[in-house]
Amino acid sequence: MSQFRFARLGLIVAALGLNLAPSVVGLSSVAYAADAKGETLRPEVGKLLQSATELMKAQKYKEALAKVHEADALSGKNAFETYTTDRMRGALAIAVGDTDTAARSFEASIASGRVADADQIRFAQALAGAYYRAKDYPKSIVWLNRYFKAGGNDPQMRPLLVQAYYLGGDYGRASKEVMADIQAEEKAGRTPNEDTLLMLADCENRQKNQAGYVAAVEKLATYHPKKEYWNDLLSRTLTKPGFSERLNLDVYRLKLAAGQLKSENEFSEMAQLALQAGFPAEAKKVVDLAFQTKIFGTGPEAARQKRLQALADKSAADDLKTMAQGEADAVKSKDGTGLINLGYAYVTTGQFDKGVALMEQGIVKGGLKRPEDAKLHIGIAYHFAGQKAKAFQTFHTVQGTDGSADLARYWLMLVNHPIN
Repeated sequence: MSQFRFARLGLIVAALGLNLAPSVVGLSSVAYAADAKGETLRPEVGKLLQSATELMKAQKYKEALAKVHEADALSGKNAFETYTTDRMRGALAIAVGDTDTAARSFEASIASGRVADADQIRFAQALAGAYYRAKDYPKSIVWLNRYFKAGGNDPQMRPLLVQAYYLGGDYGRASKEVMADIQAEEKAGRTPNEDTLLMLADCENRQKNQAGYVAAVEKLATYHPKKEYWNDLLSRTLTKPGFSERLNLDVYRLKLAAGQLKSENEFSEMAQLALQAGFPAEAKKVVDLAFQTKIFGTGPEAARQKRLQALADKSAADDLKTMAQGEADAVKSKDGTGLINLGYAYVTTGQFDKGVALMEQGIVKGGLKRPEDAKLHIGIAYHFAGQKAKAFQTFHTVQGTDGSADLARYWLMLVNHPIN
């Protein structure tokens, strides 16, 4: 789950490269430049720096840097000459890839007190990009933070900071920064970028934070619903700490609805669980689908699968004959469990209205041993009956720590964001 792309970021970093070198100098004619205090460059200094400027414009950065070194070697420089030399050396050092020299030069320029706030931002931006290209991520982070602290607001710099934390191995901080970006997007009503969410998932995985990883995959399945994300999410559900085996059939129901029920074992297990739970019509549908899609009937288990189909067919037919009597018994029962189960059985036969009505009676009657399961099942029934608003409302009410609330949340995700 770490295939997020760095291509666009590479373009951003490139933009912080050589094209910034001339701009951070900010002197169009150094030979006649003067500062606010009236200090000027002596002719011997100005001539060398002017020559460096011309070479810089021609992108002959090494030659230009050599001229700056000549100027720096002159004795008796005044403060303005030292400042101008430092500033030019910093820009050219970036251009030739000597990032540490650039950093020292810009630090000296800033310490002179002559650098405007806007230029300090540009210095920090240039150095952050240079260190990033050099894969010195800790130093890149230092200058990125200085950039933002100084008031830099280029939106391209934010992902650079996050990537620097990630590539530098600080997955905890990267995760924190990525989450802040995701929450900002959500608050603004925008869809978080898929690569950003993949990075969050990868950061949590590298920290062995299972809960954080699953939460990230949930967001991927919500905002970028793809089969691979749903497969990852649902595969982990059955093994989640505290998840009750009682809900295994409900996981398979969700897998089936999400198109994630694929193997012979999964189809077979779901059908058997449905039979054991008293929903033979559901078992029959699962087995029939397995045969229709050639998952059943062709391999070494074909004979056993045929027997399972015959059992499901007979059980479903027998169940239809006794449903009327079952309804009378459920109505007389002291609690609503029988009505809930019978109602869901009707839903599995395609009799949605009748099934939902019975389940609603069961909810009203109360006395349920597992009320959260009942709400989950009637939410599913509402969904299949086309009563979307009621399904949403019901799923939102499901609570519990045994997995029922997770499943209800996943149904909401699936209904709201169908898989691509």
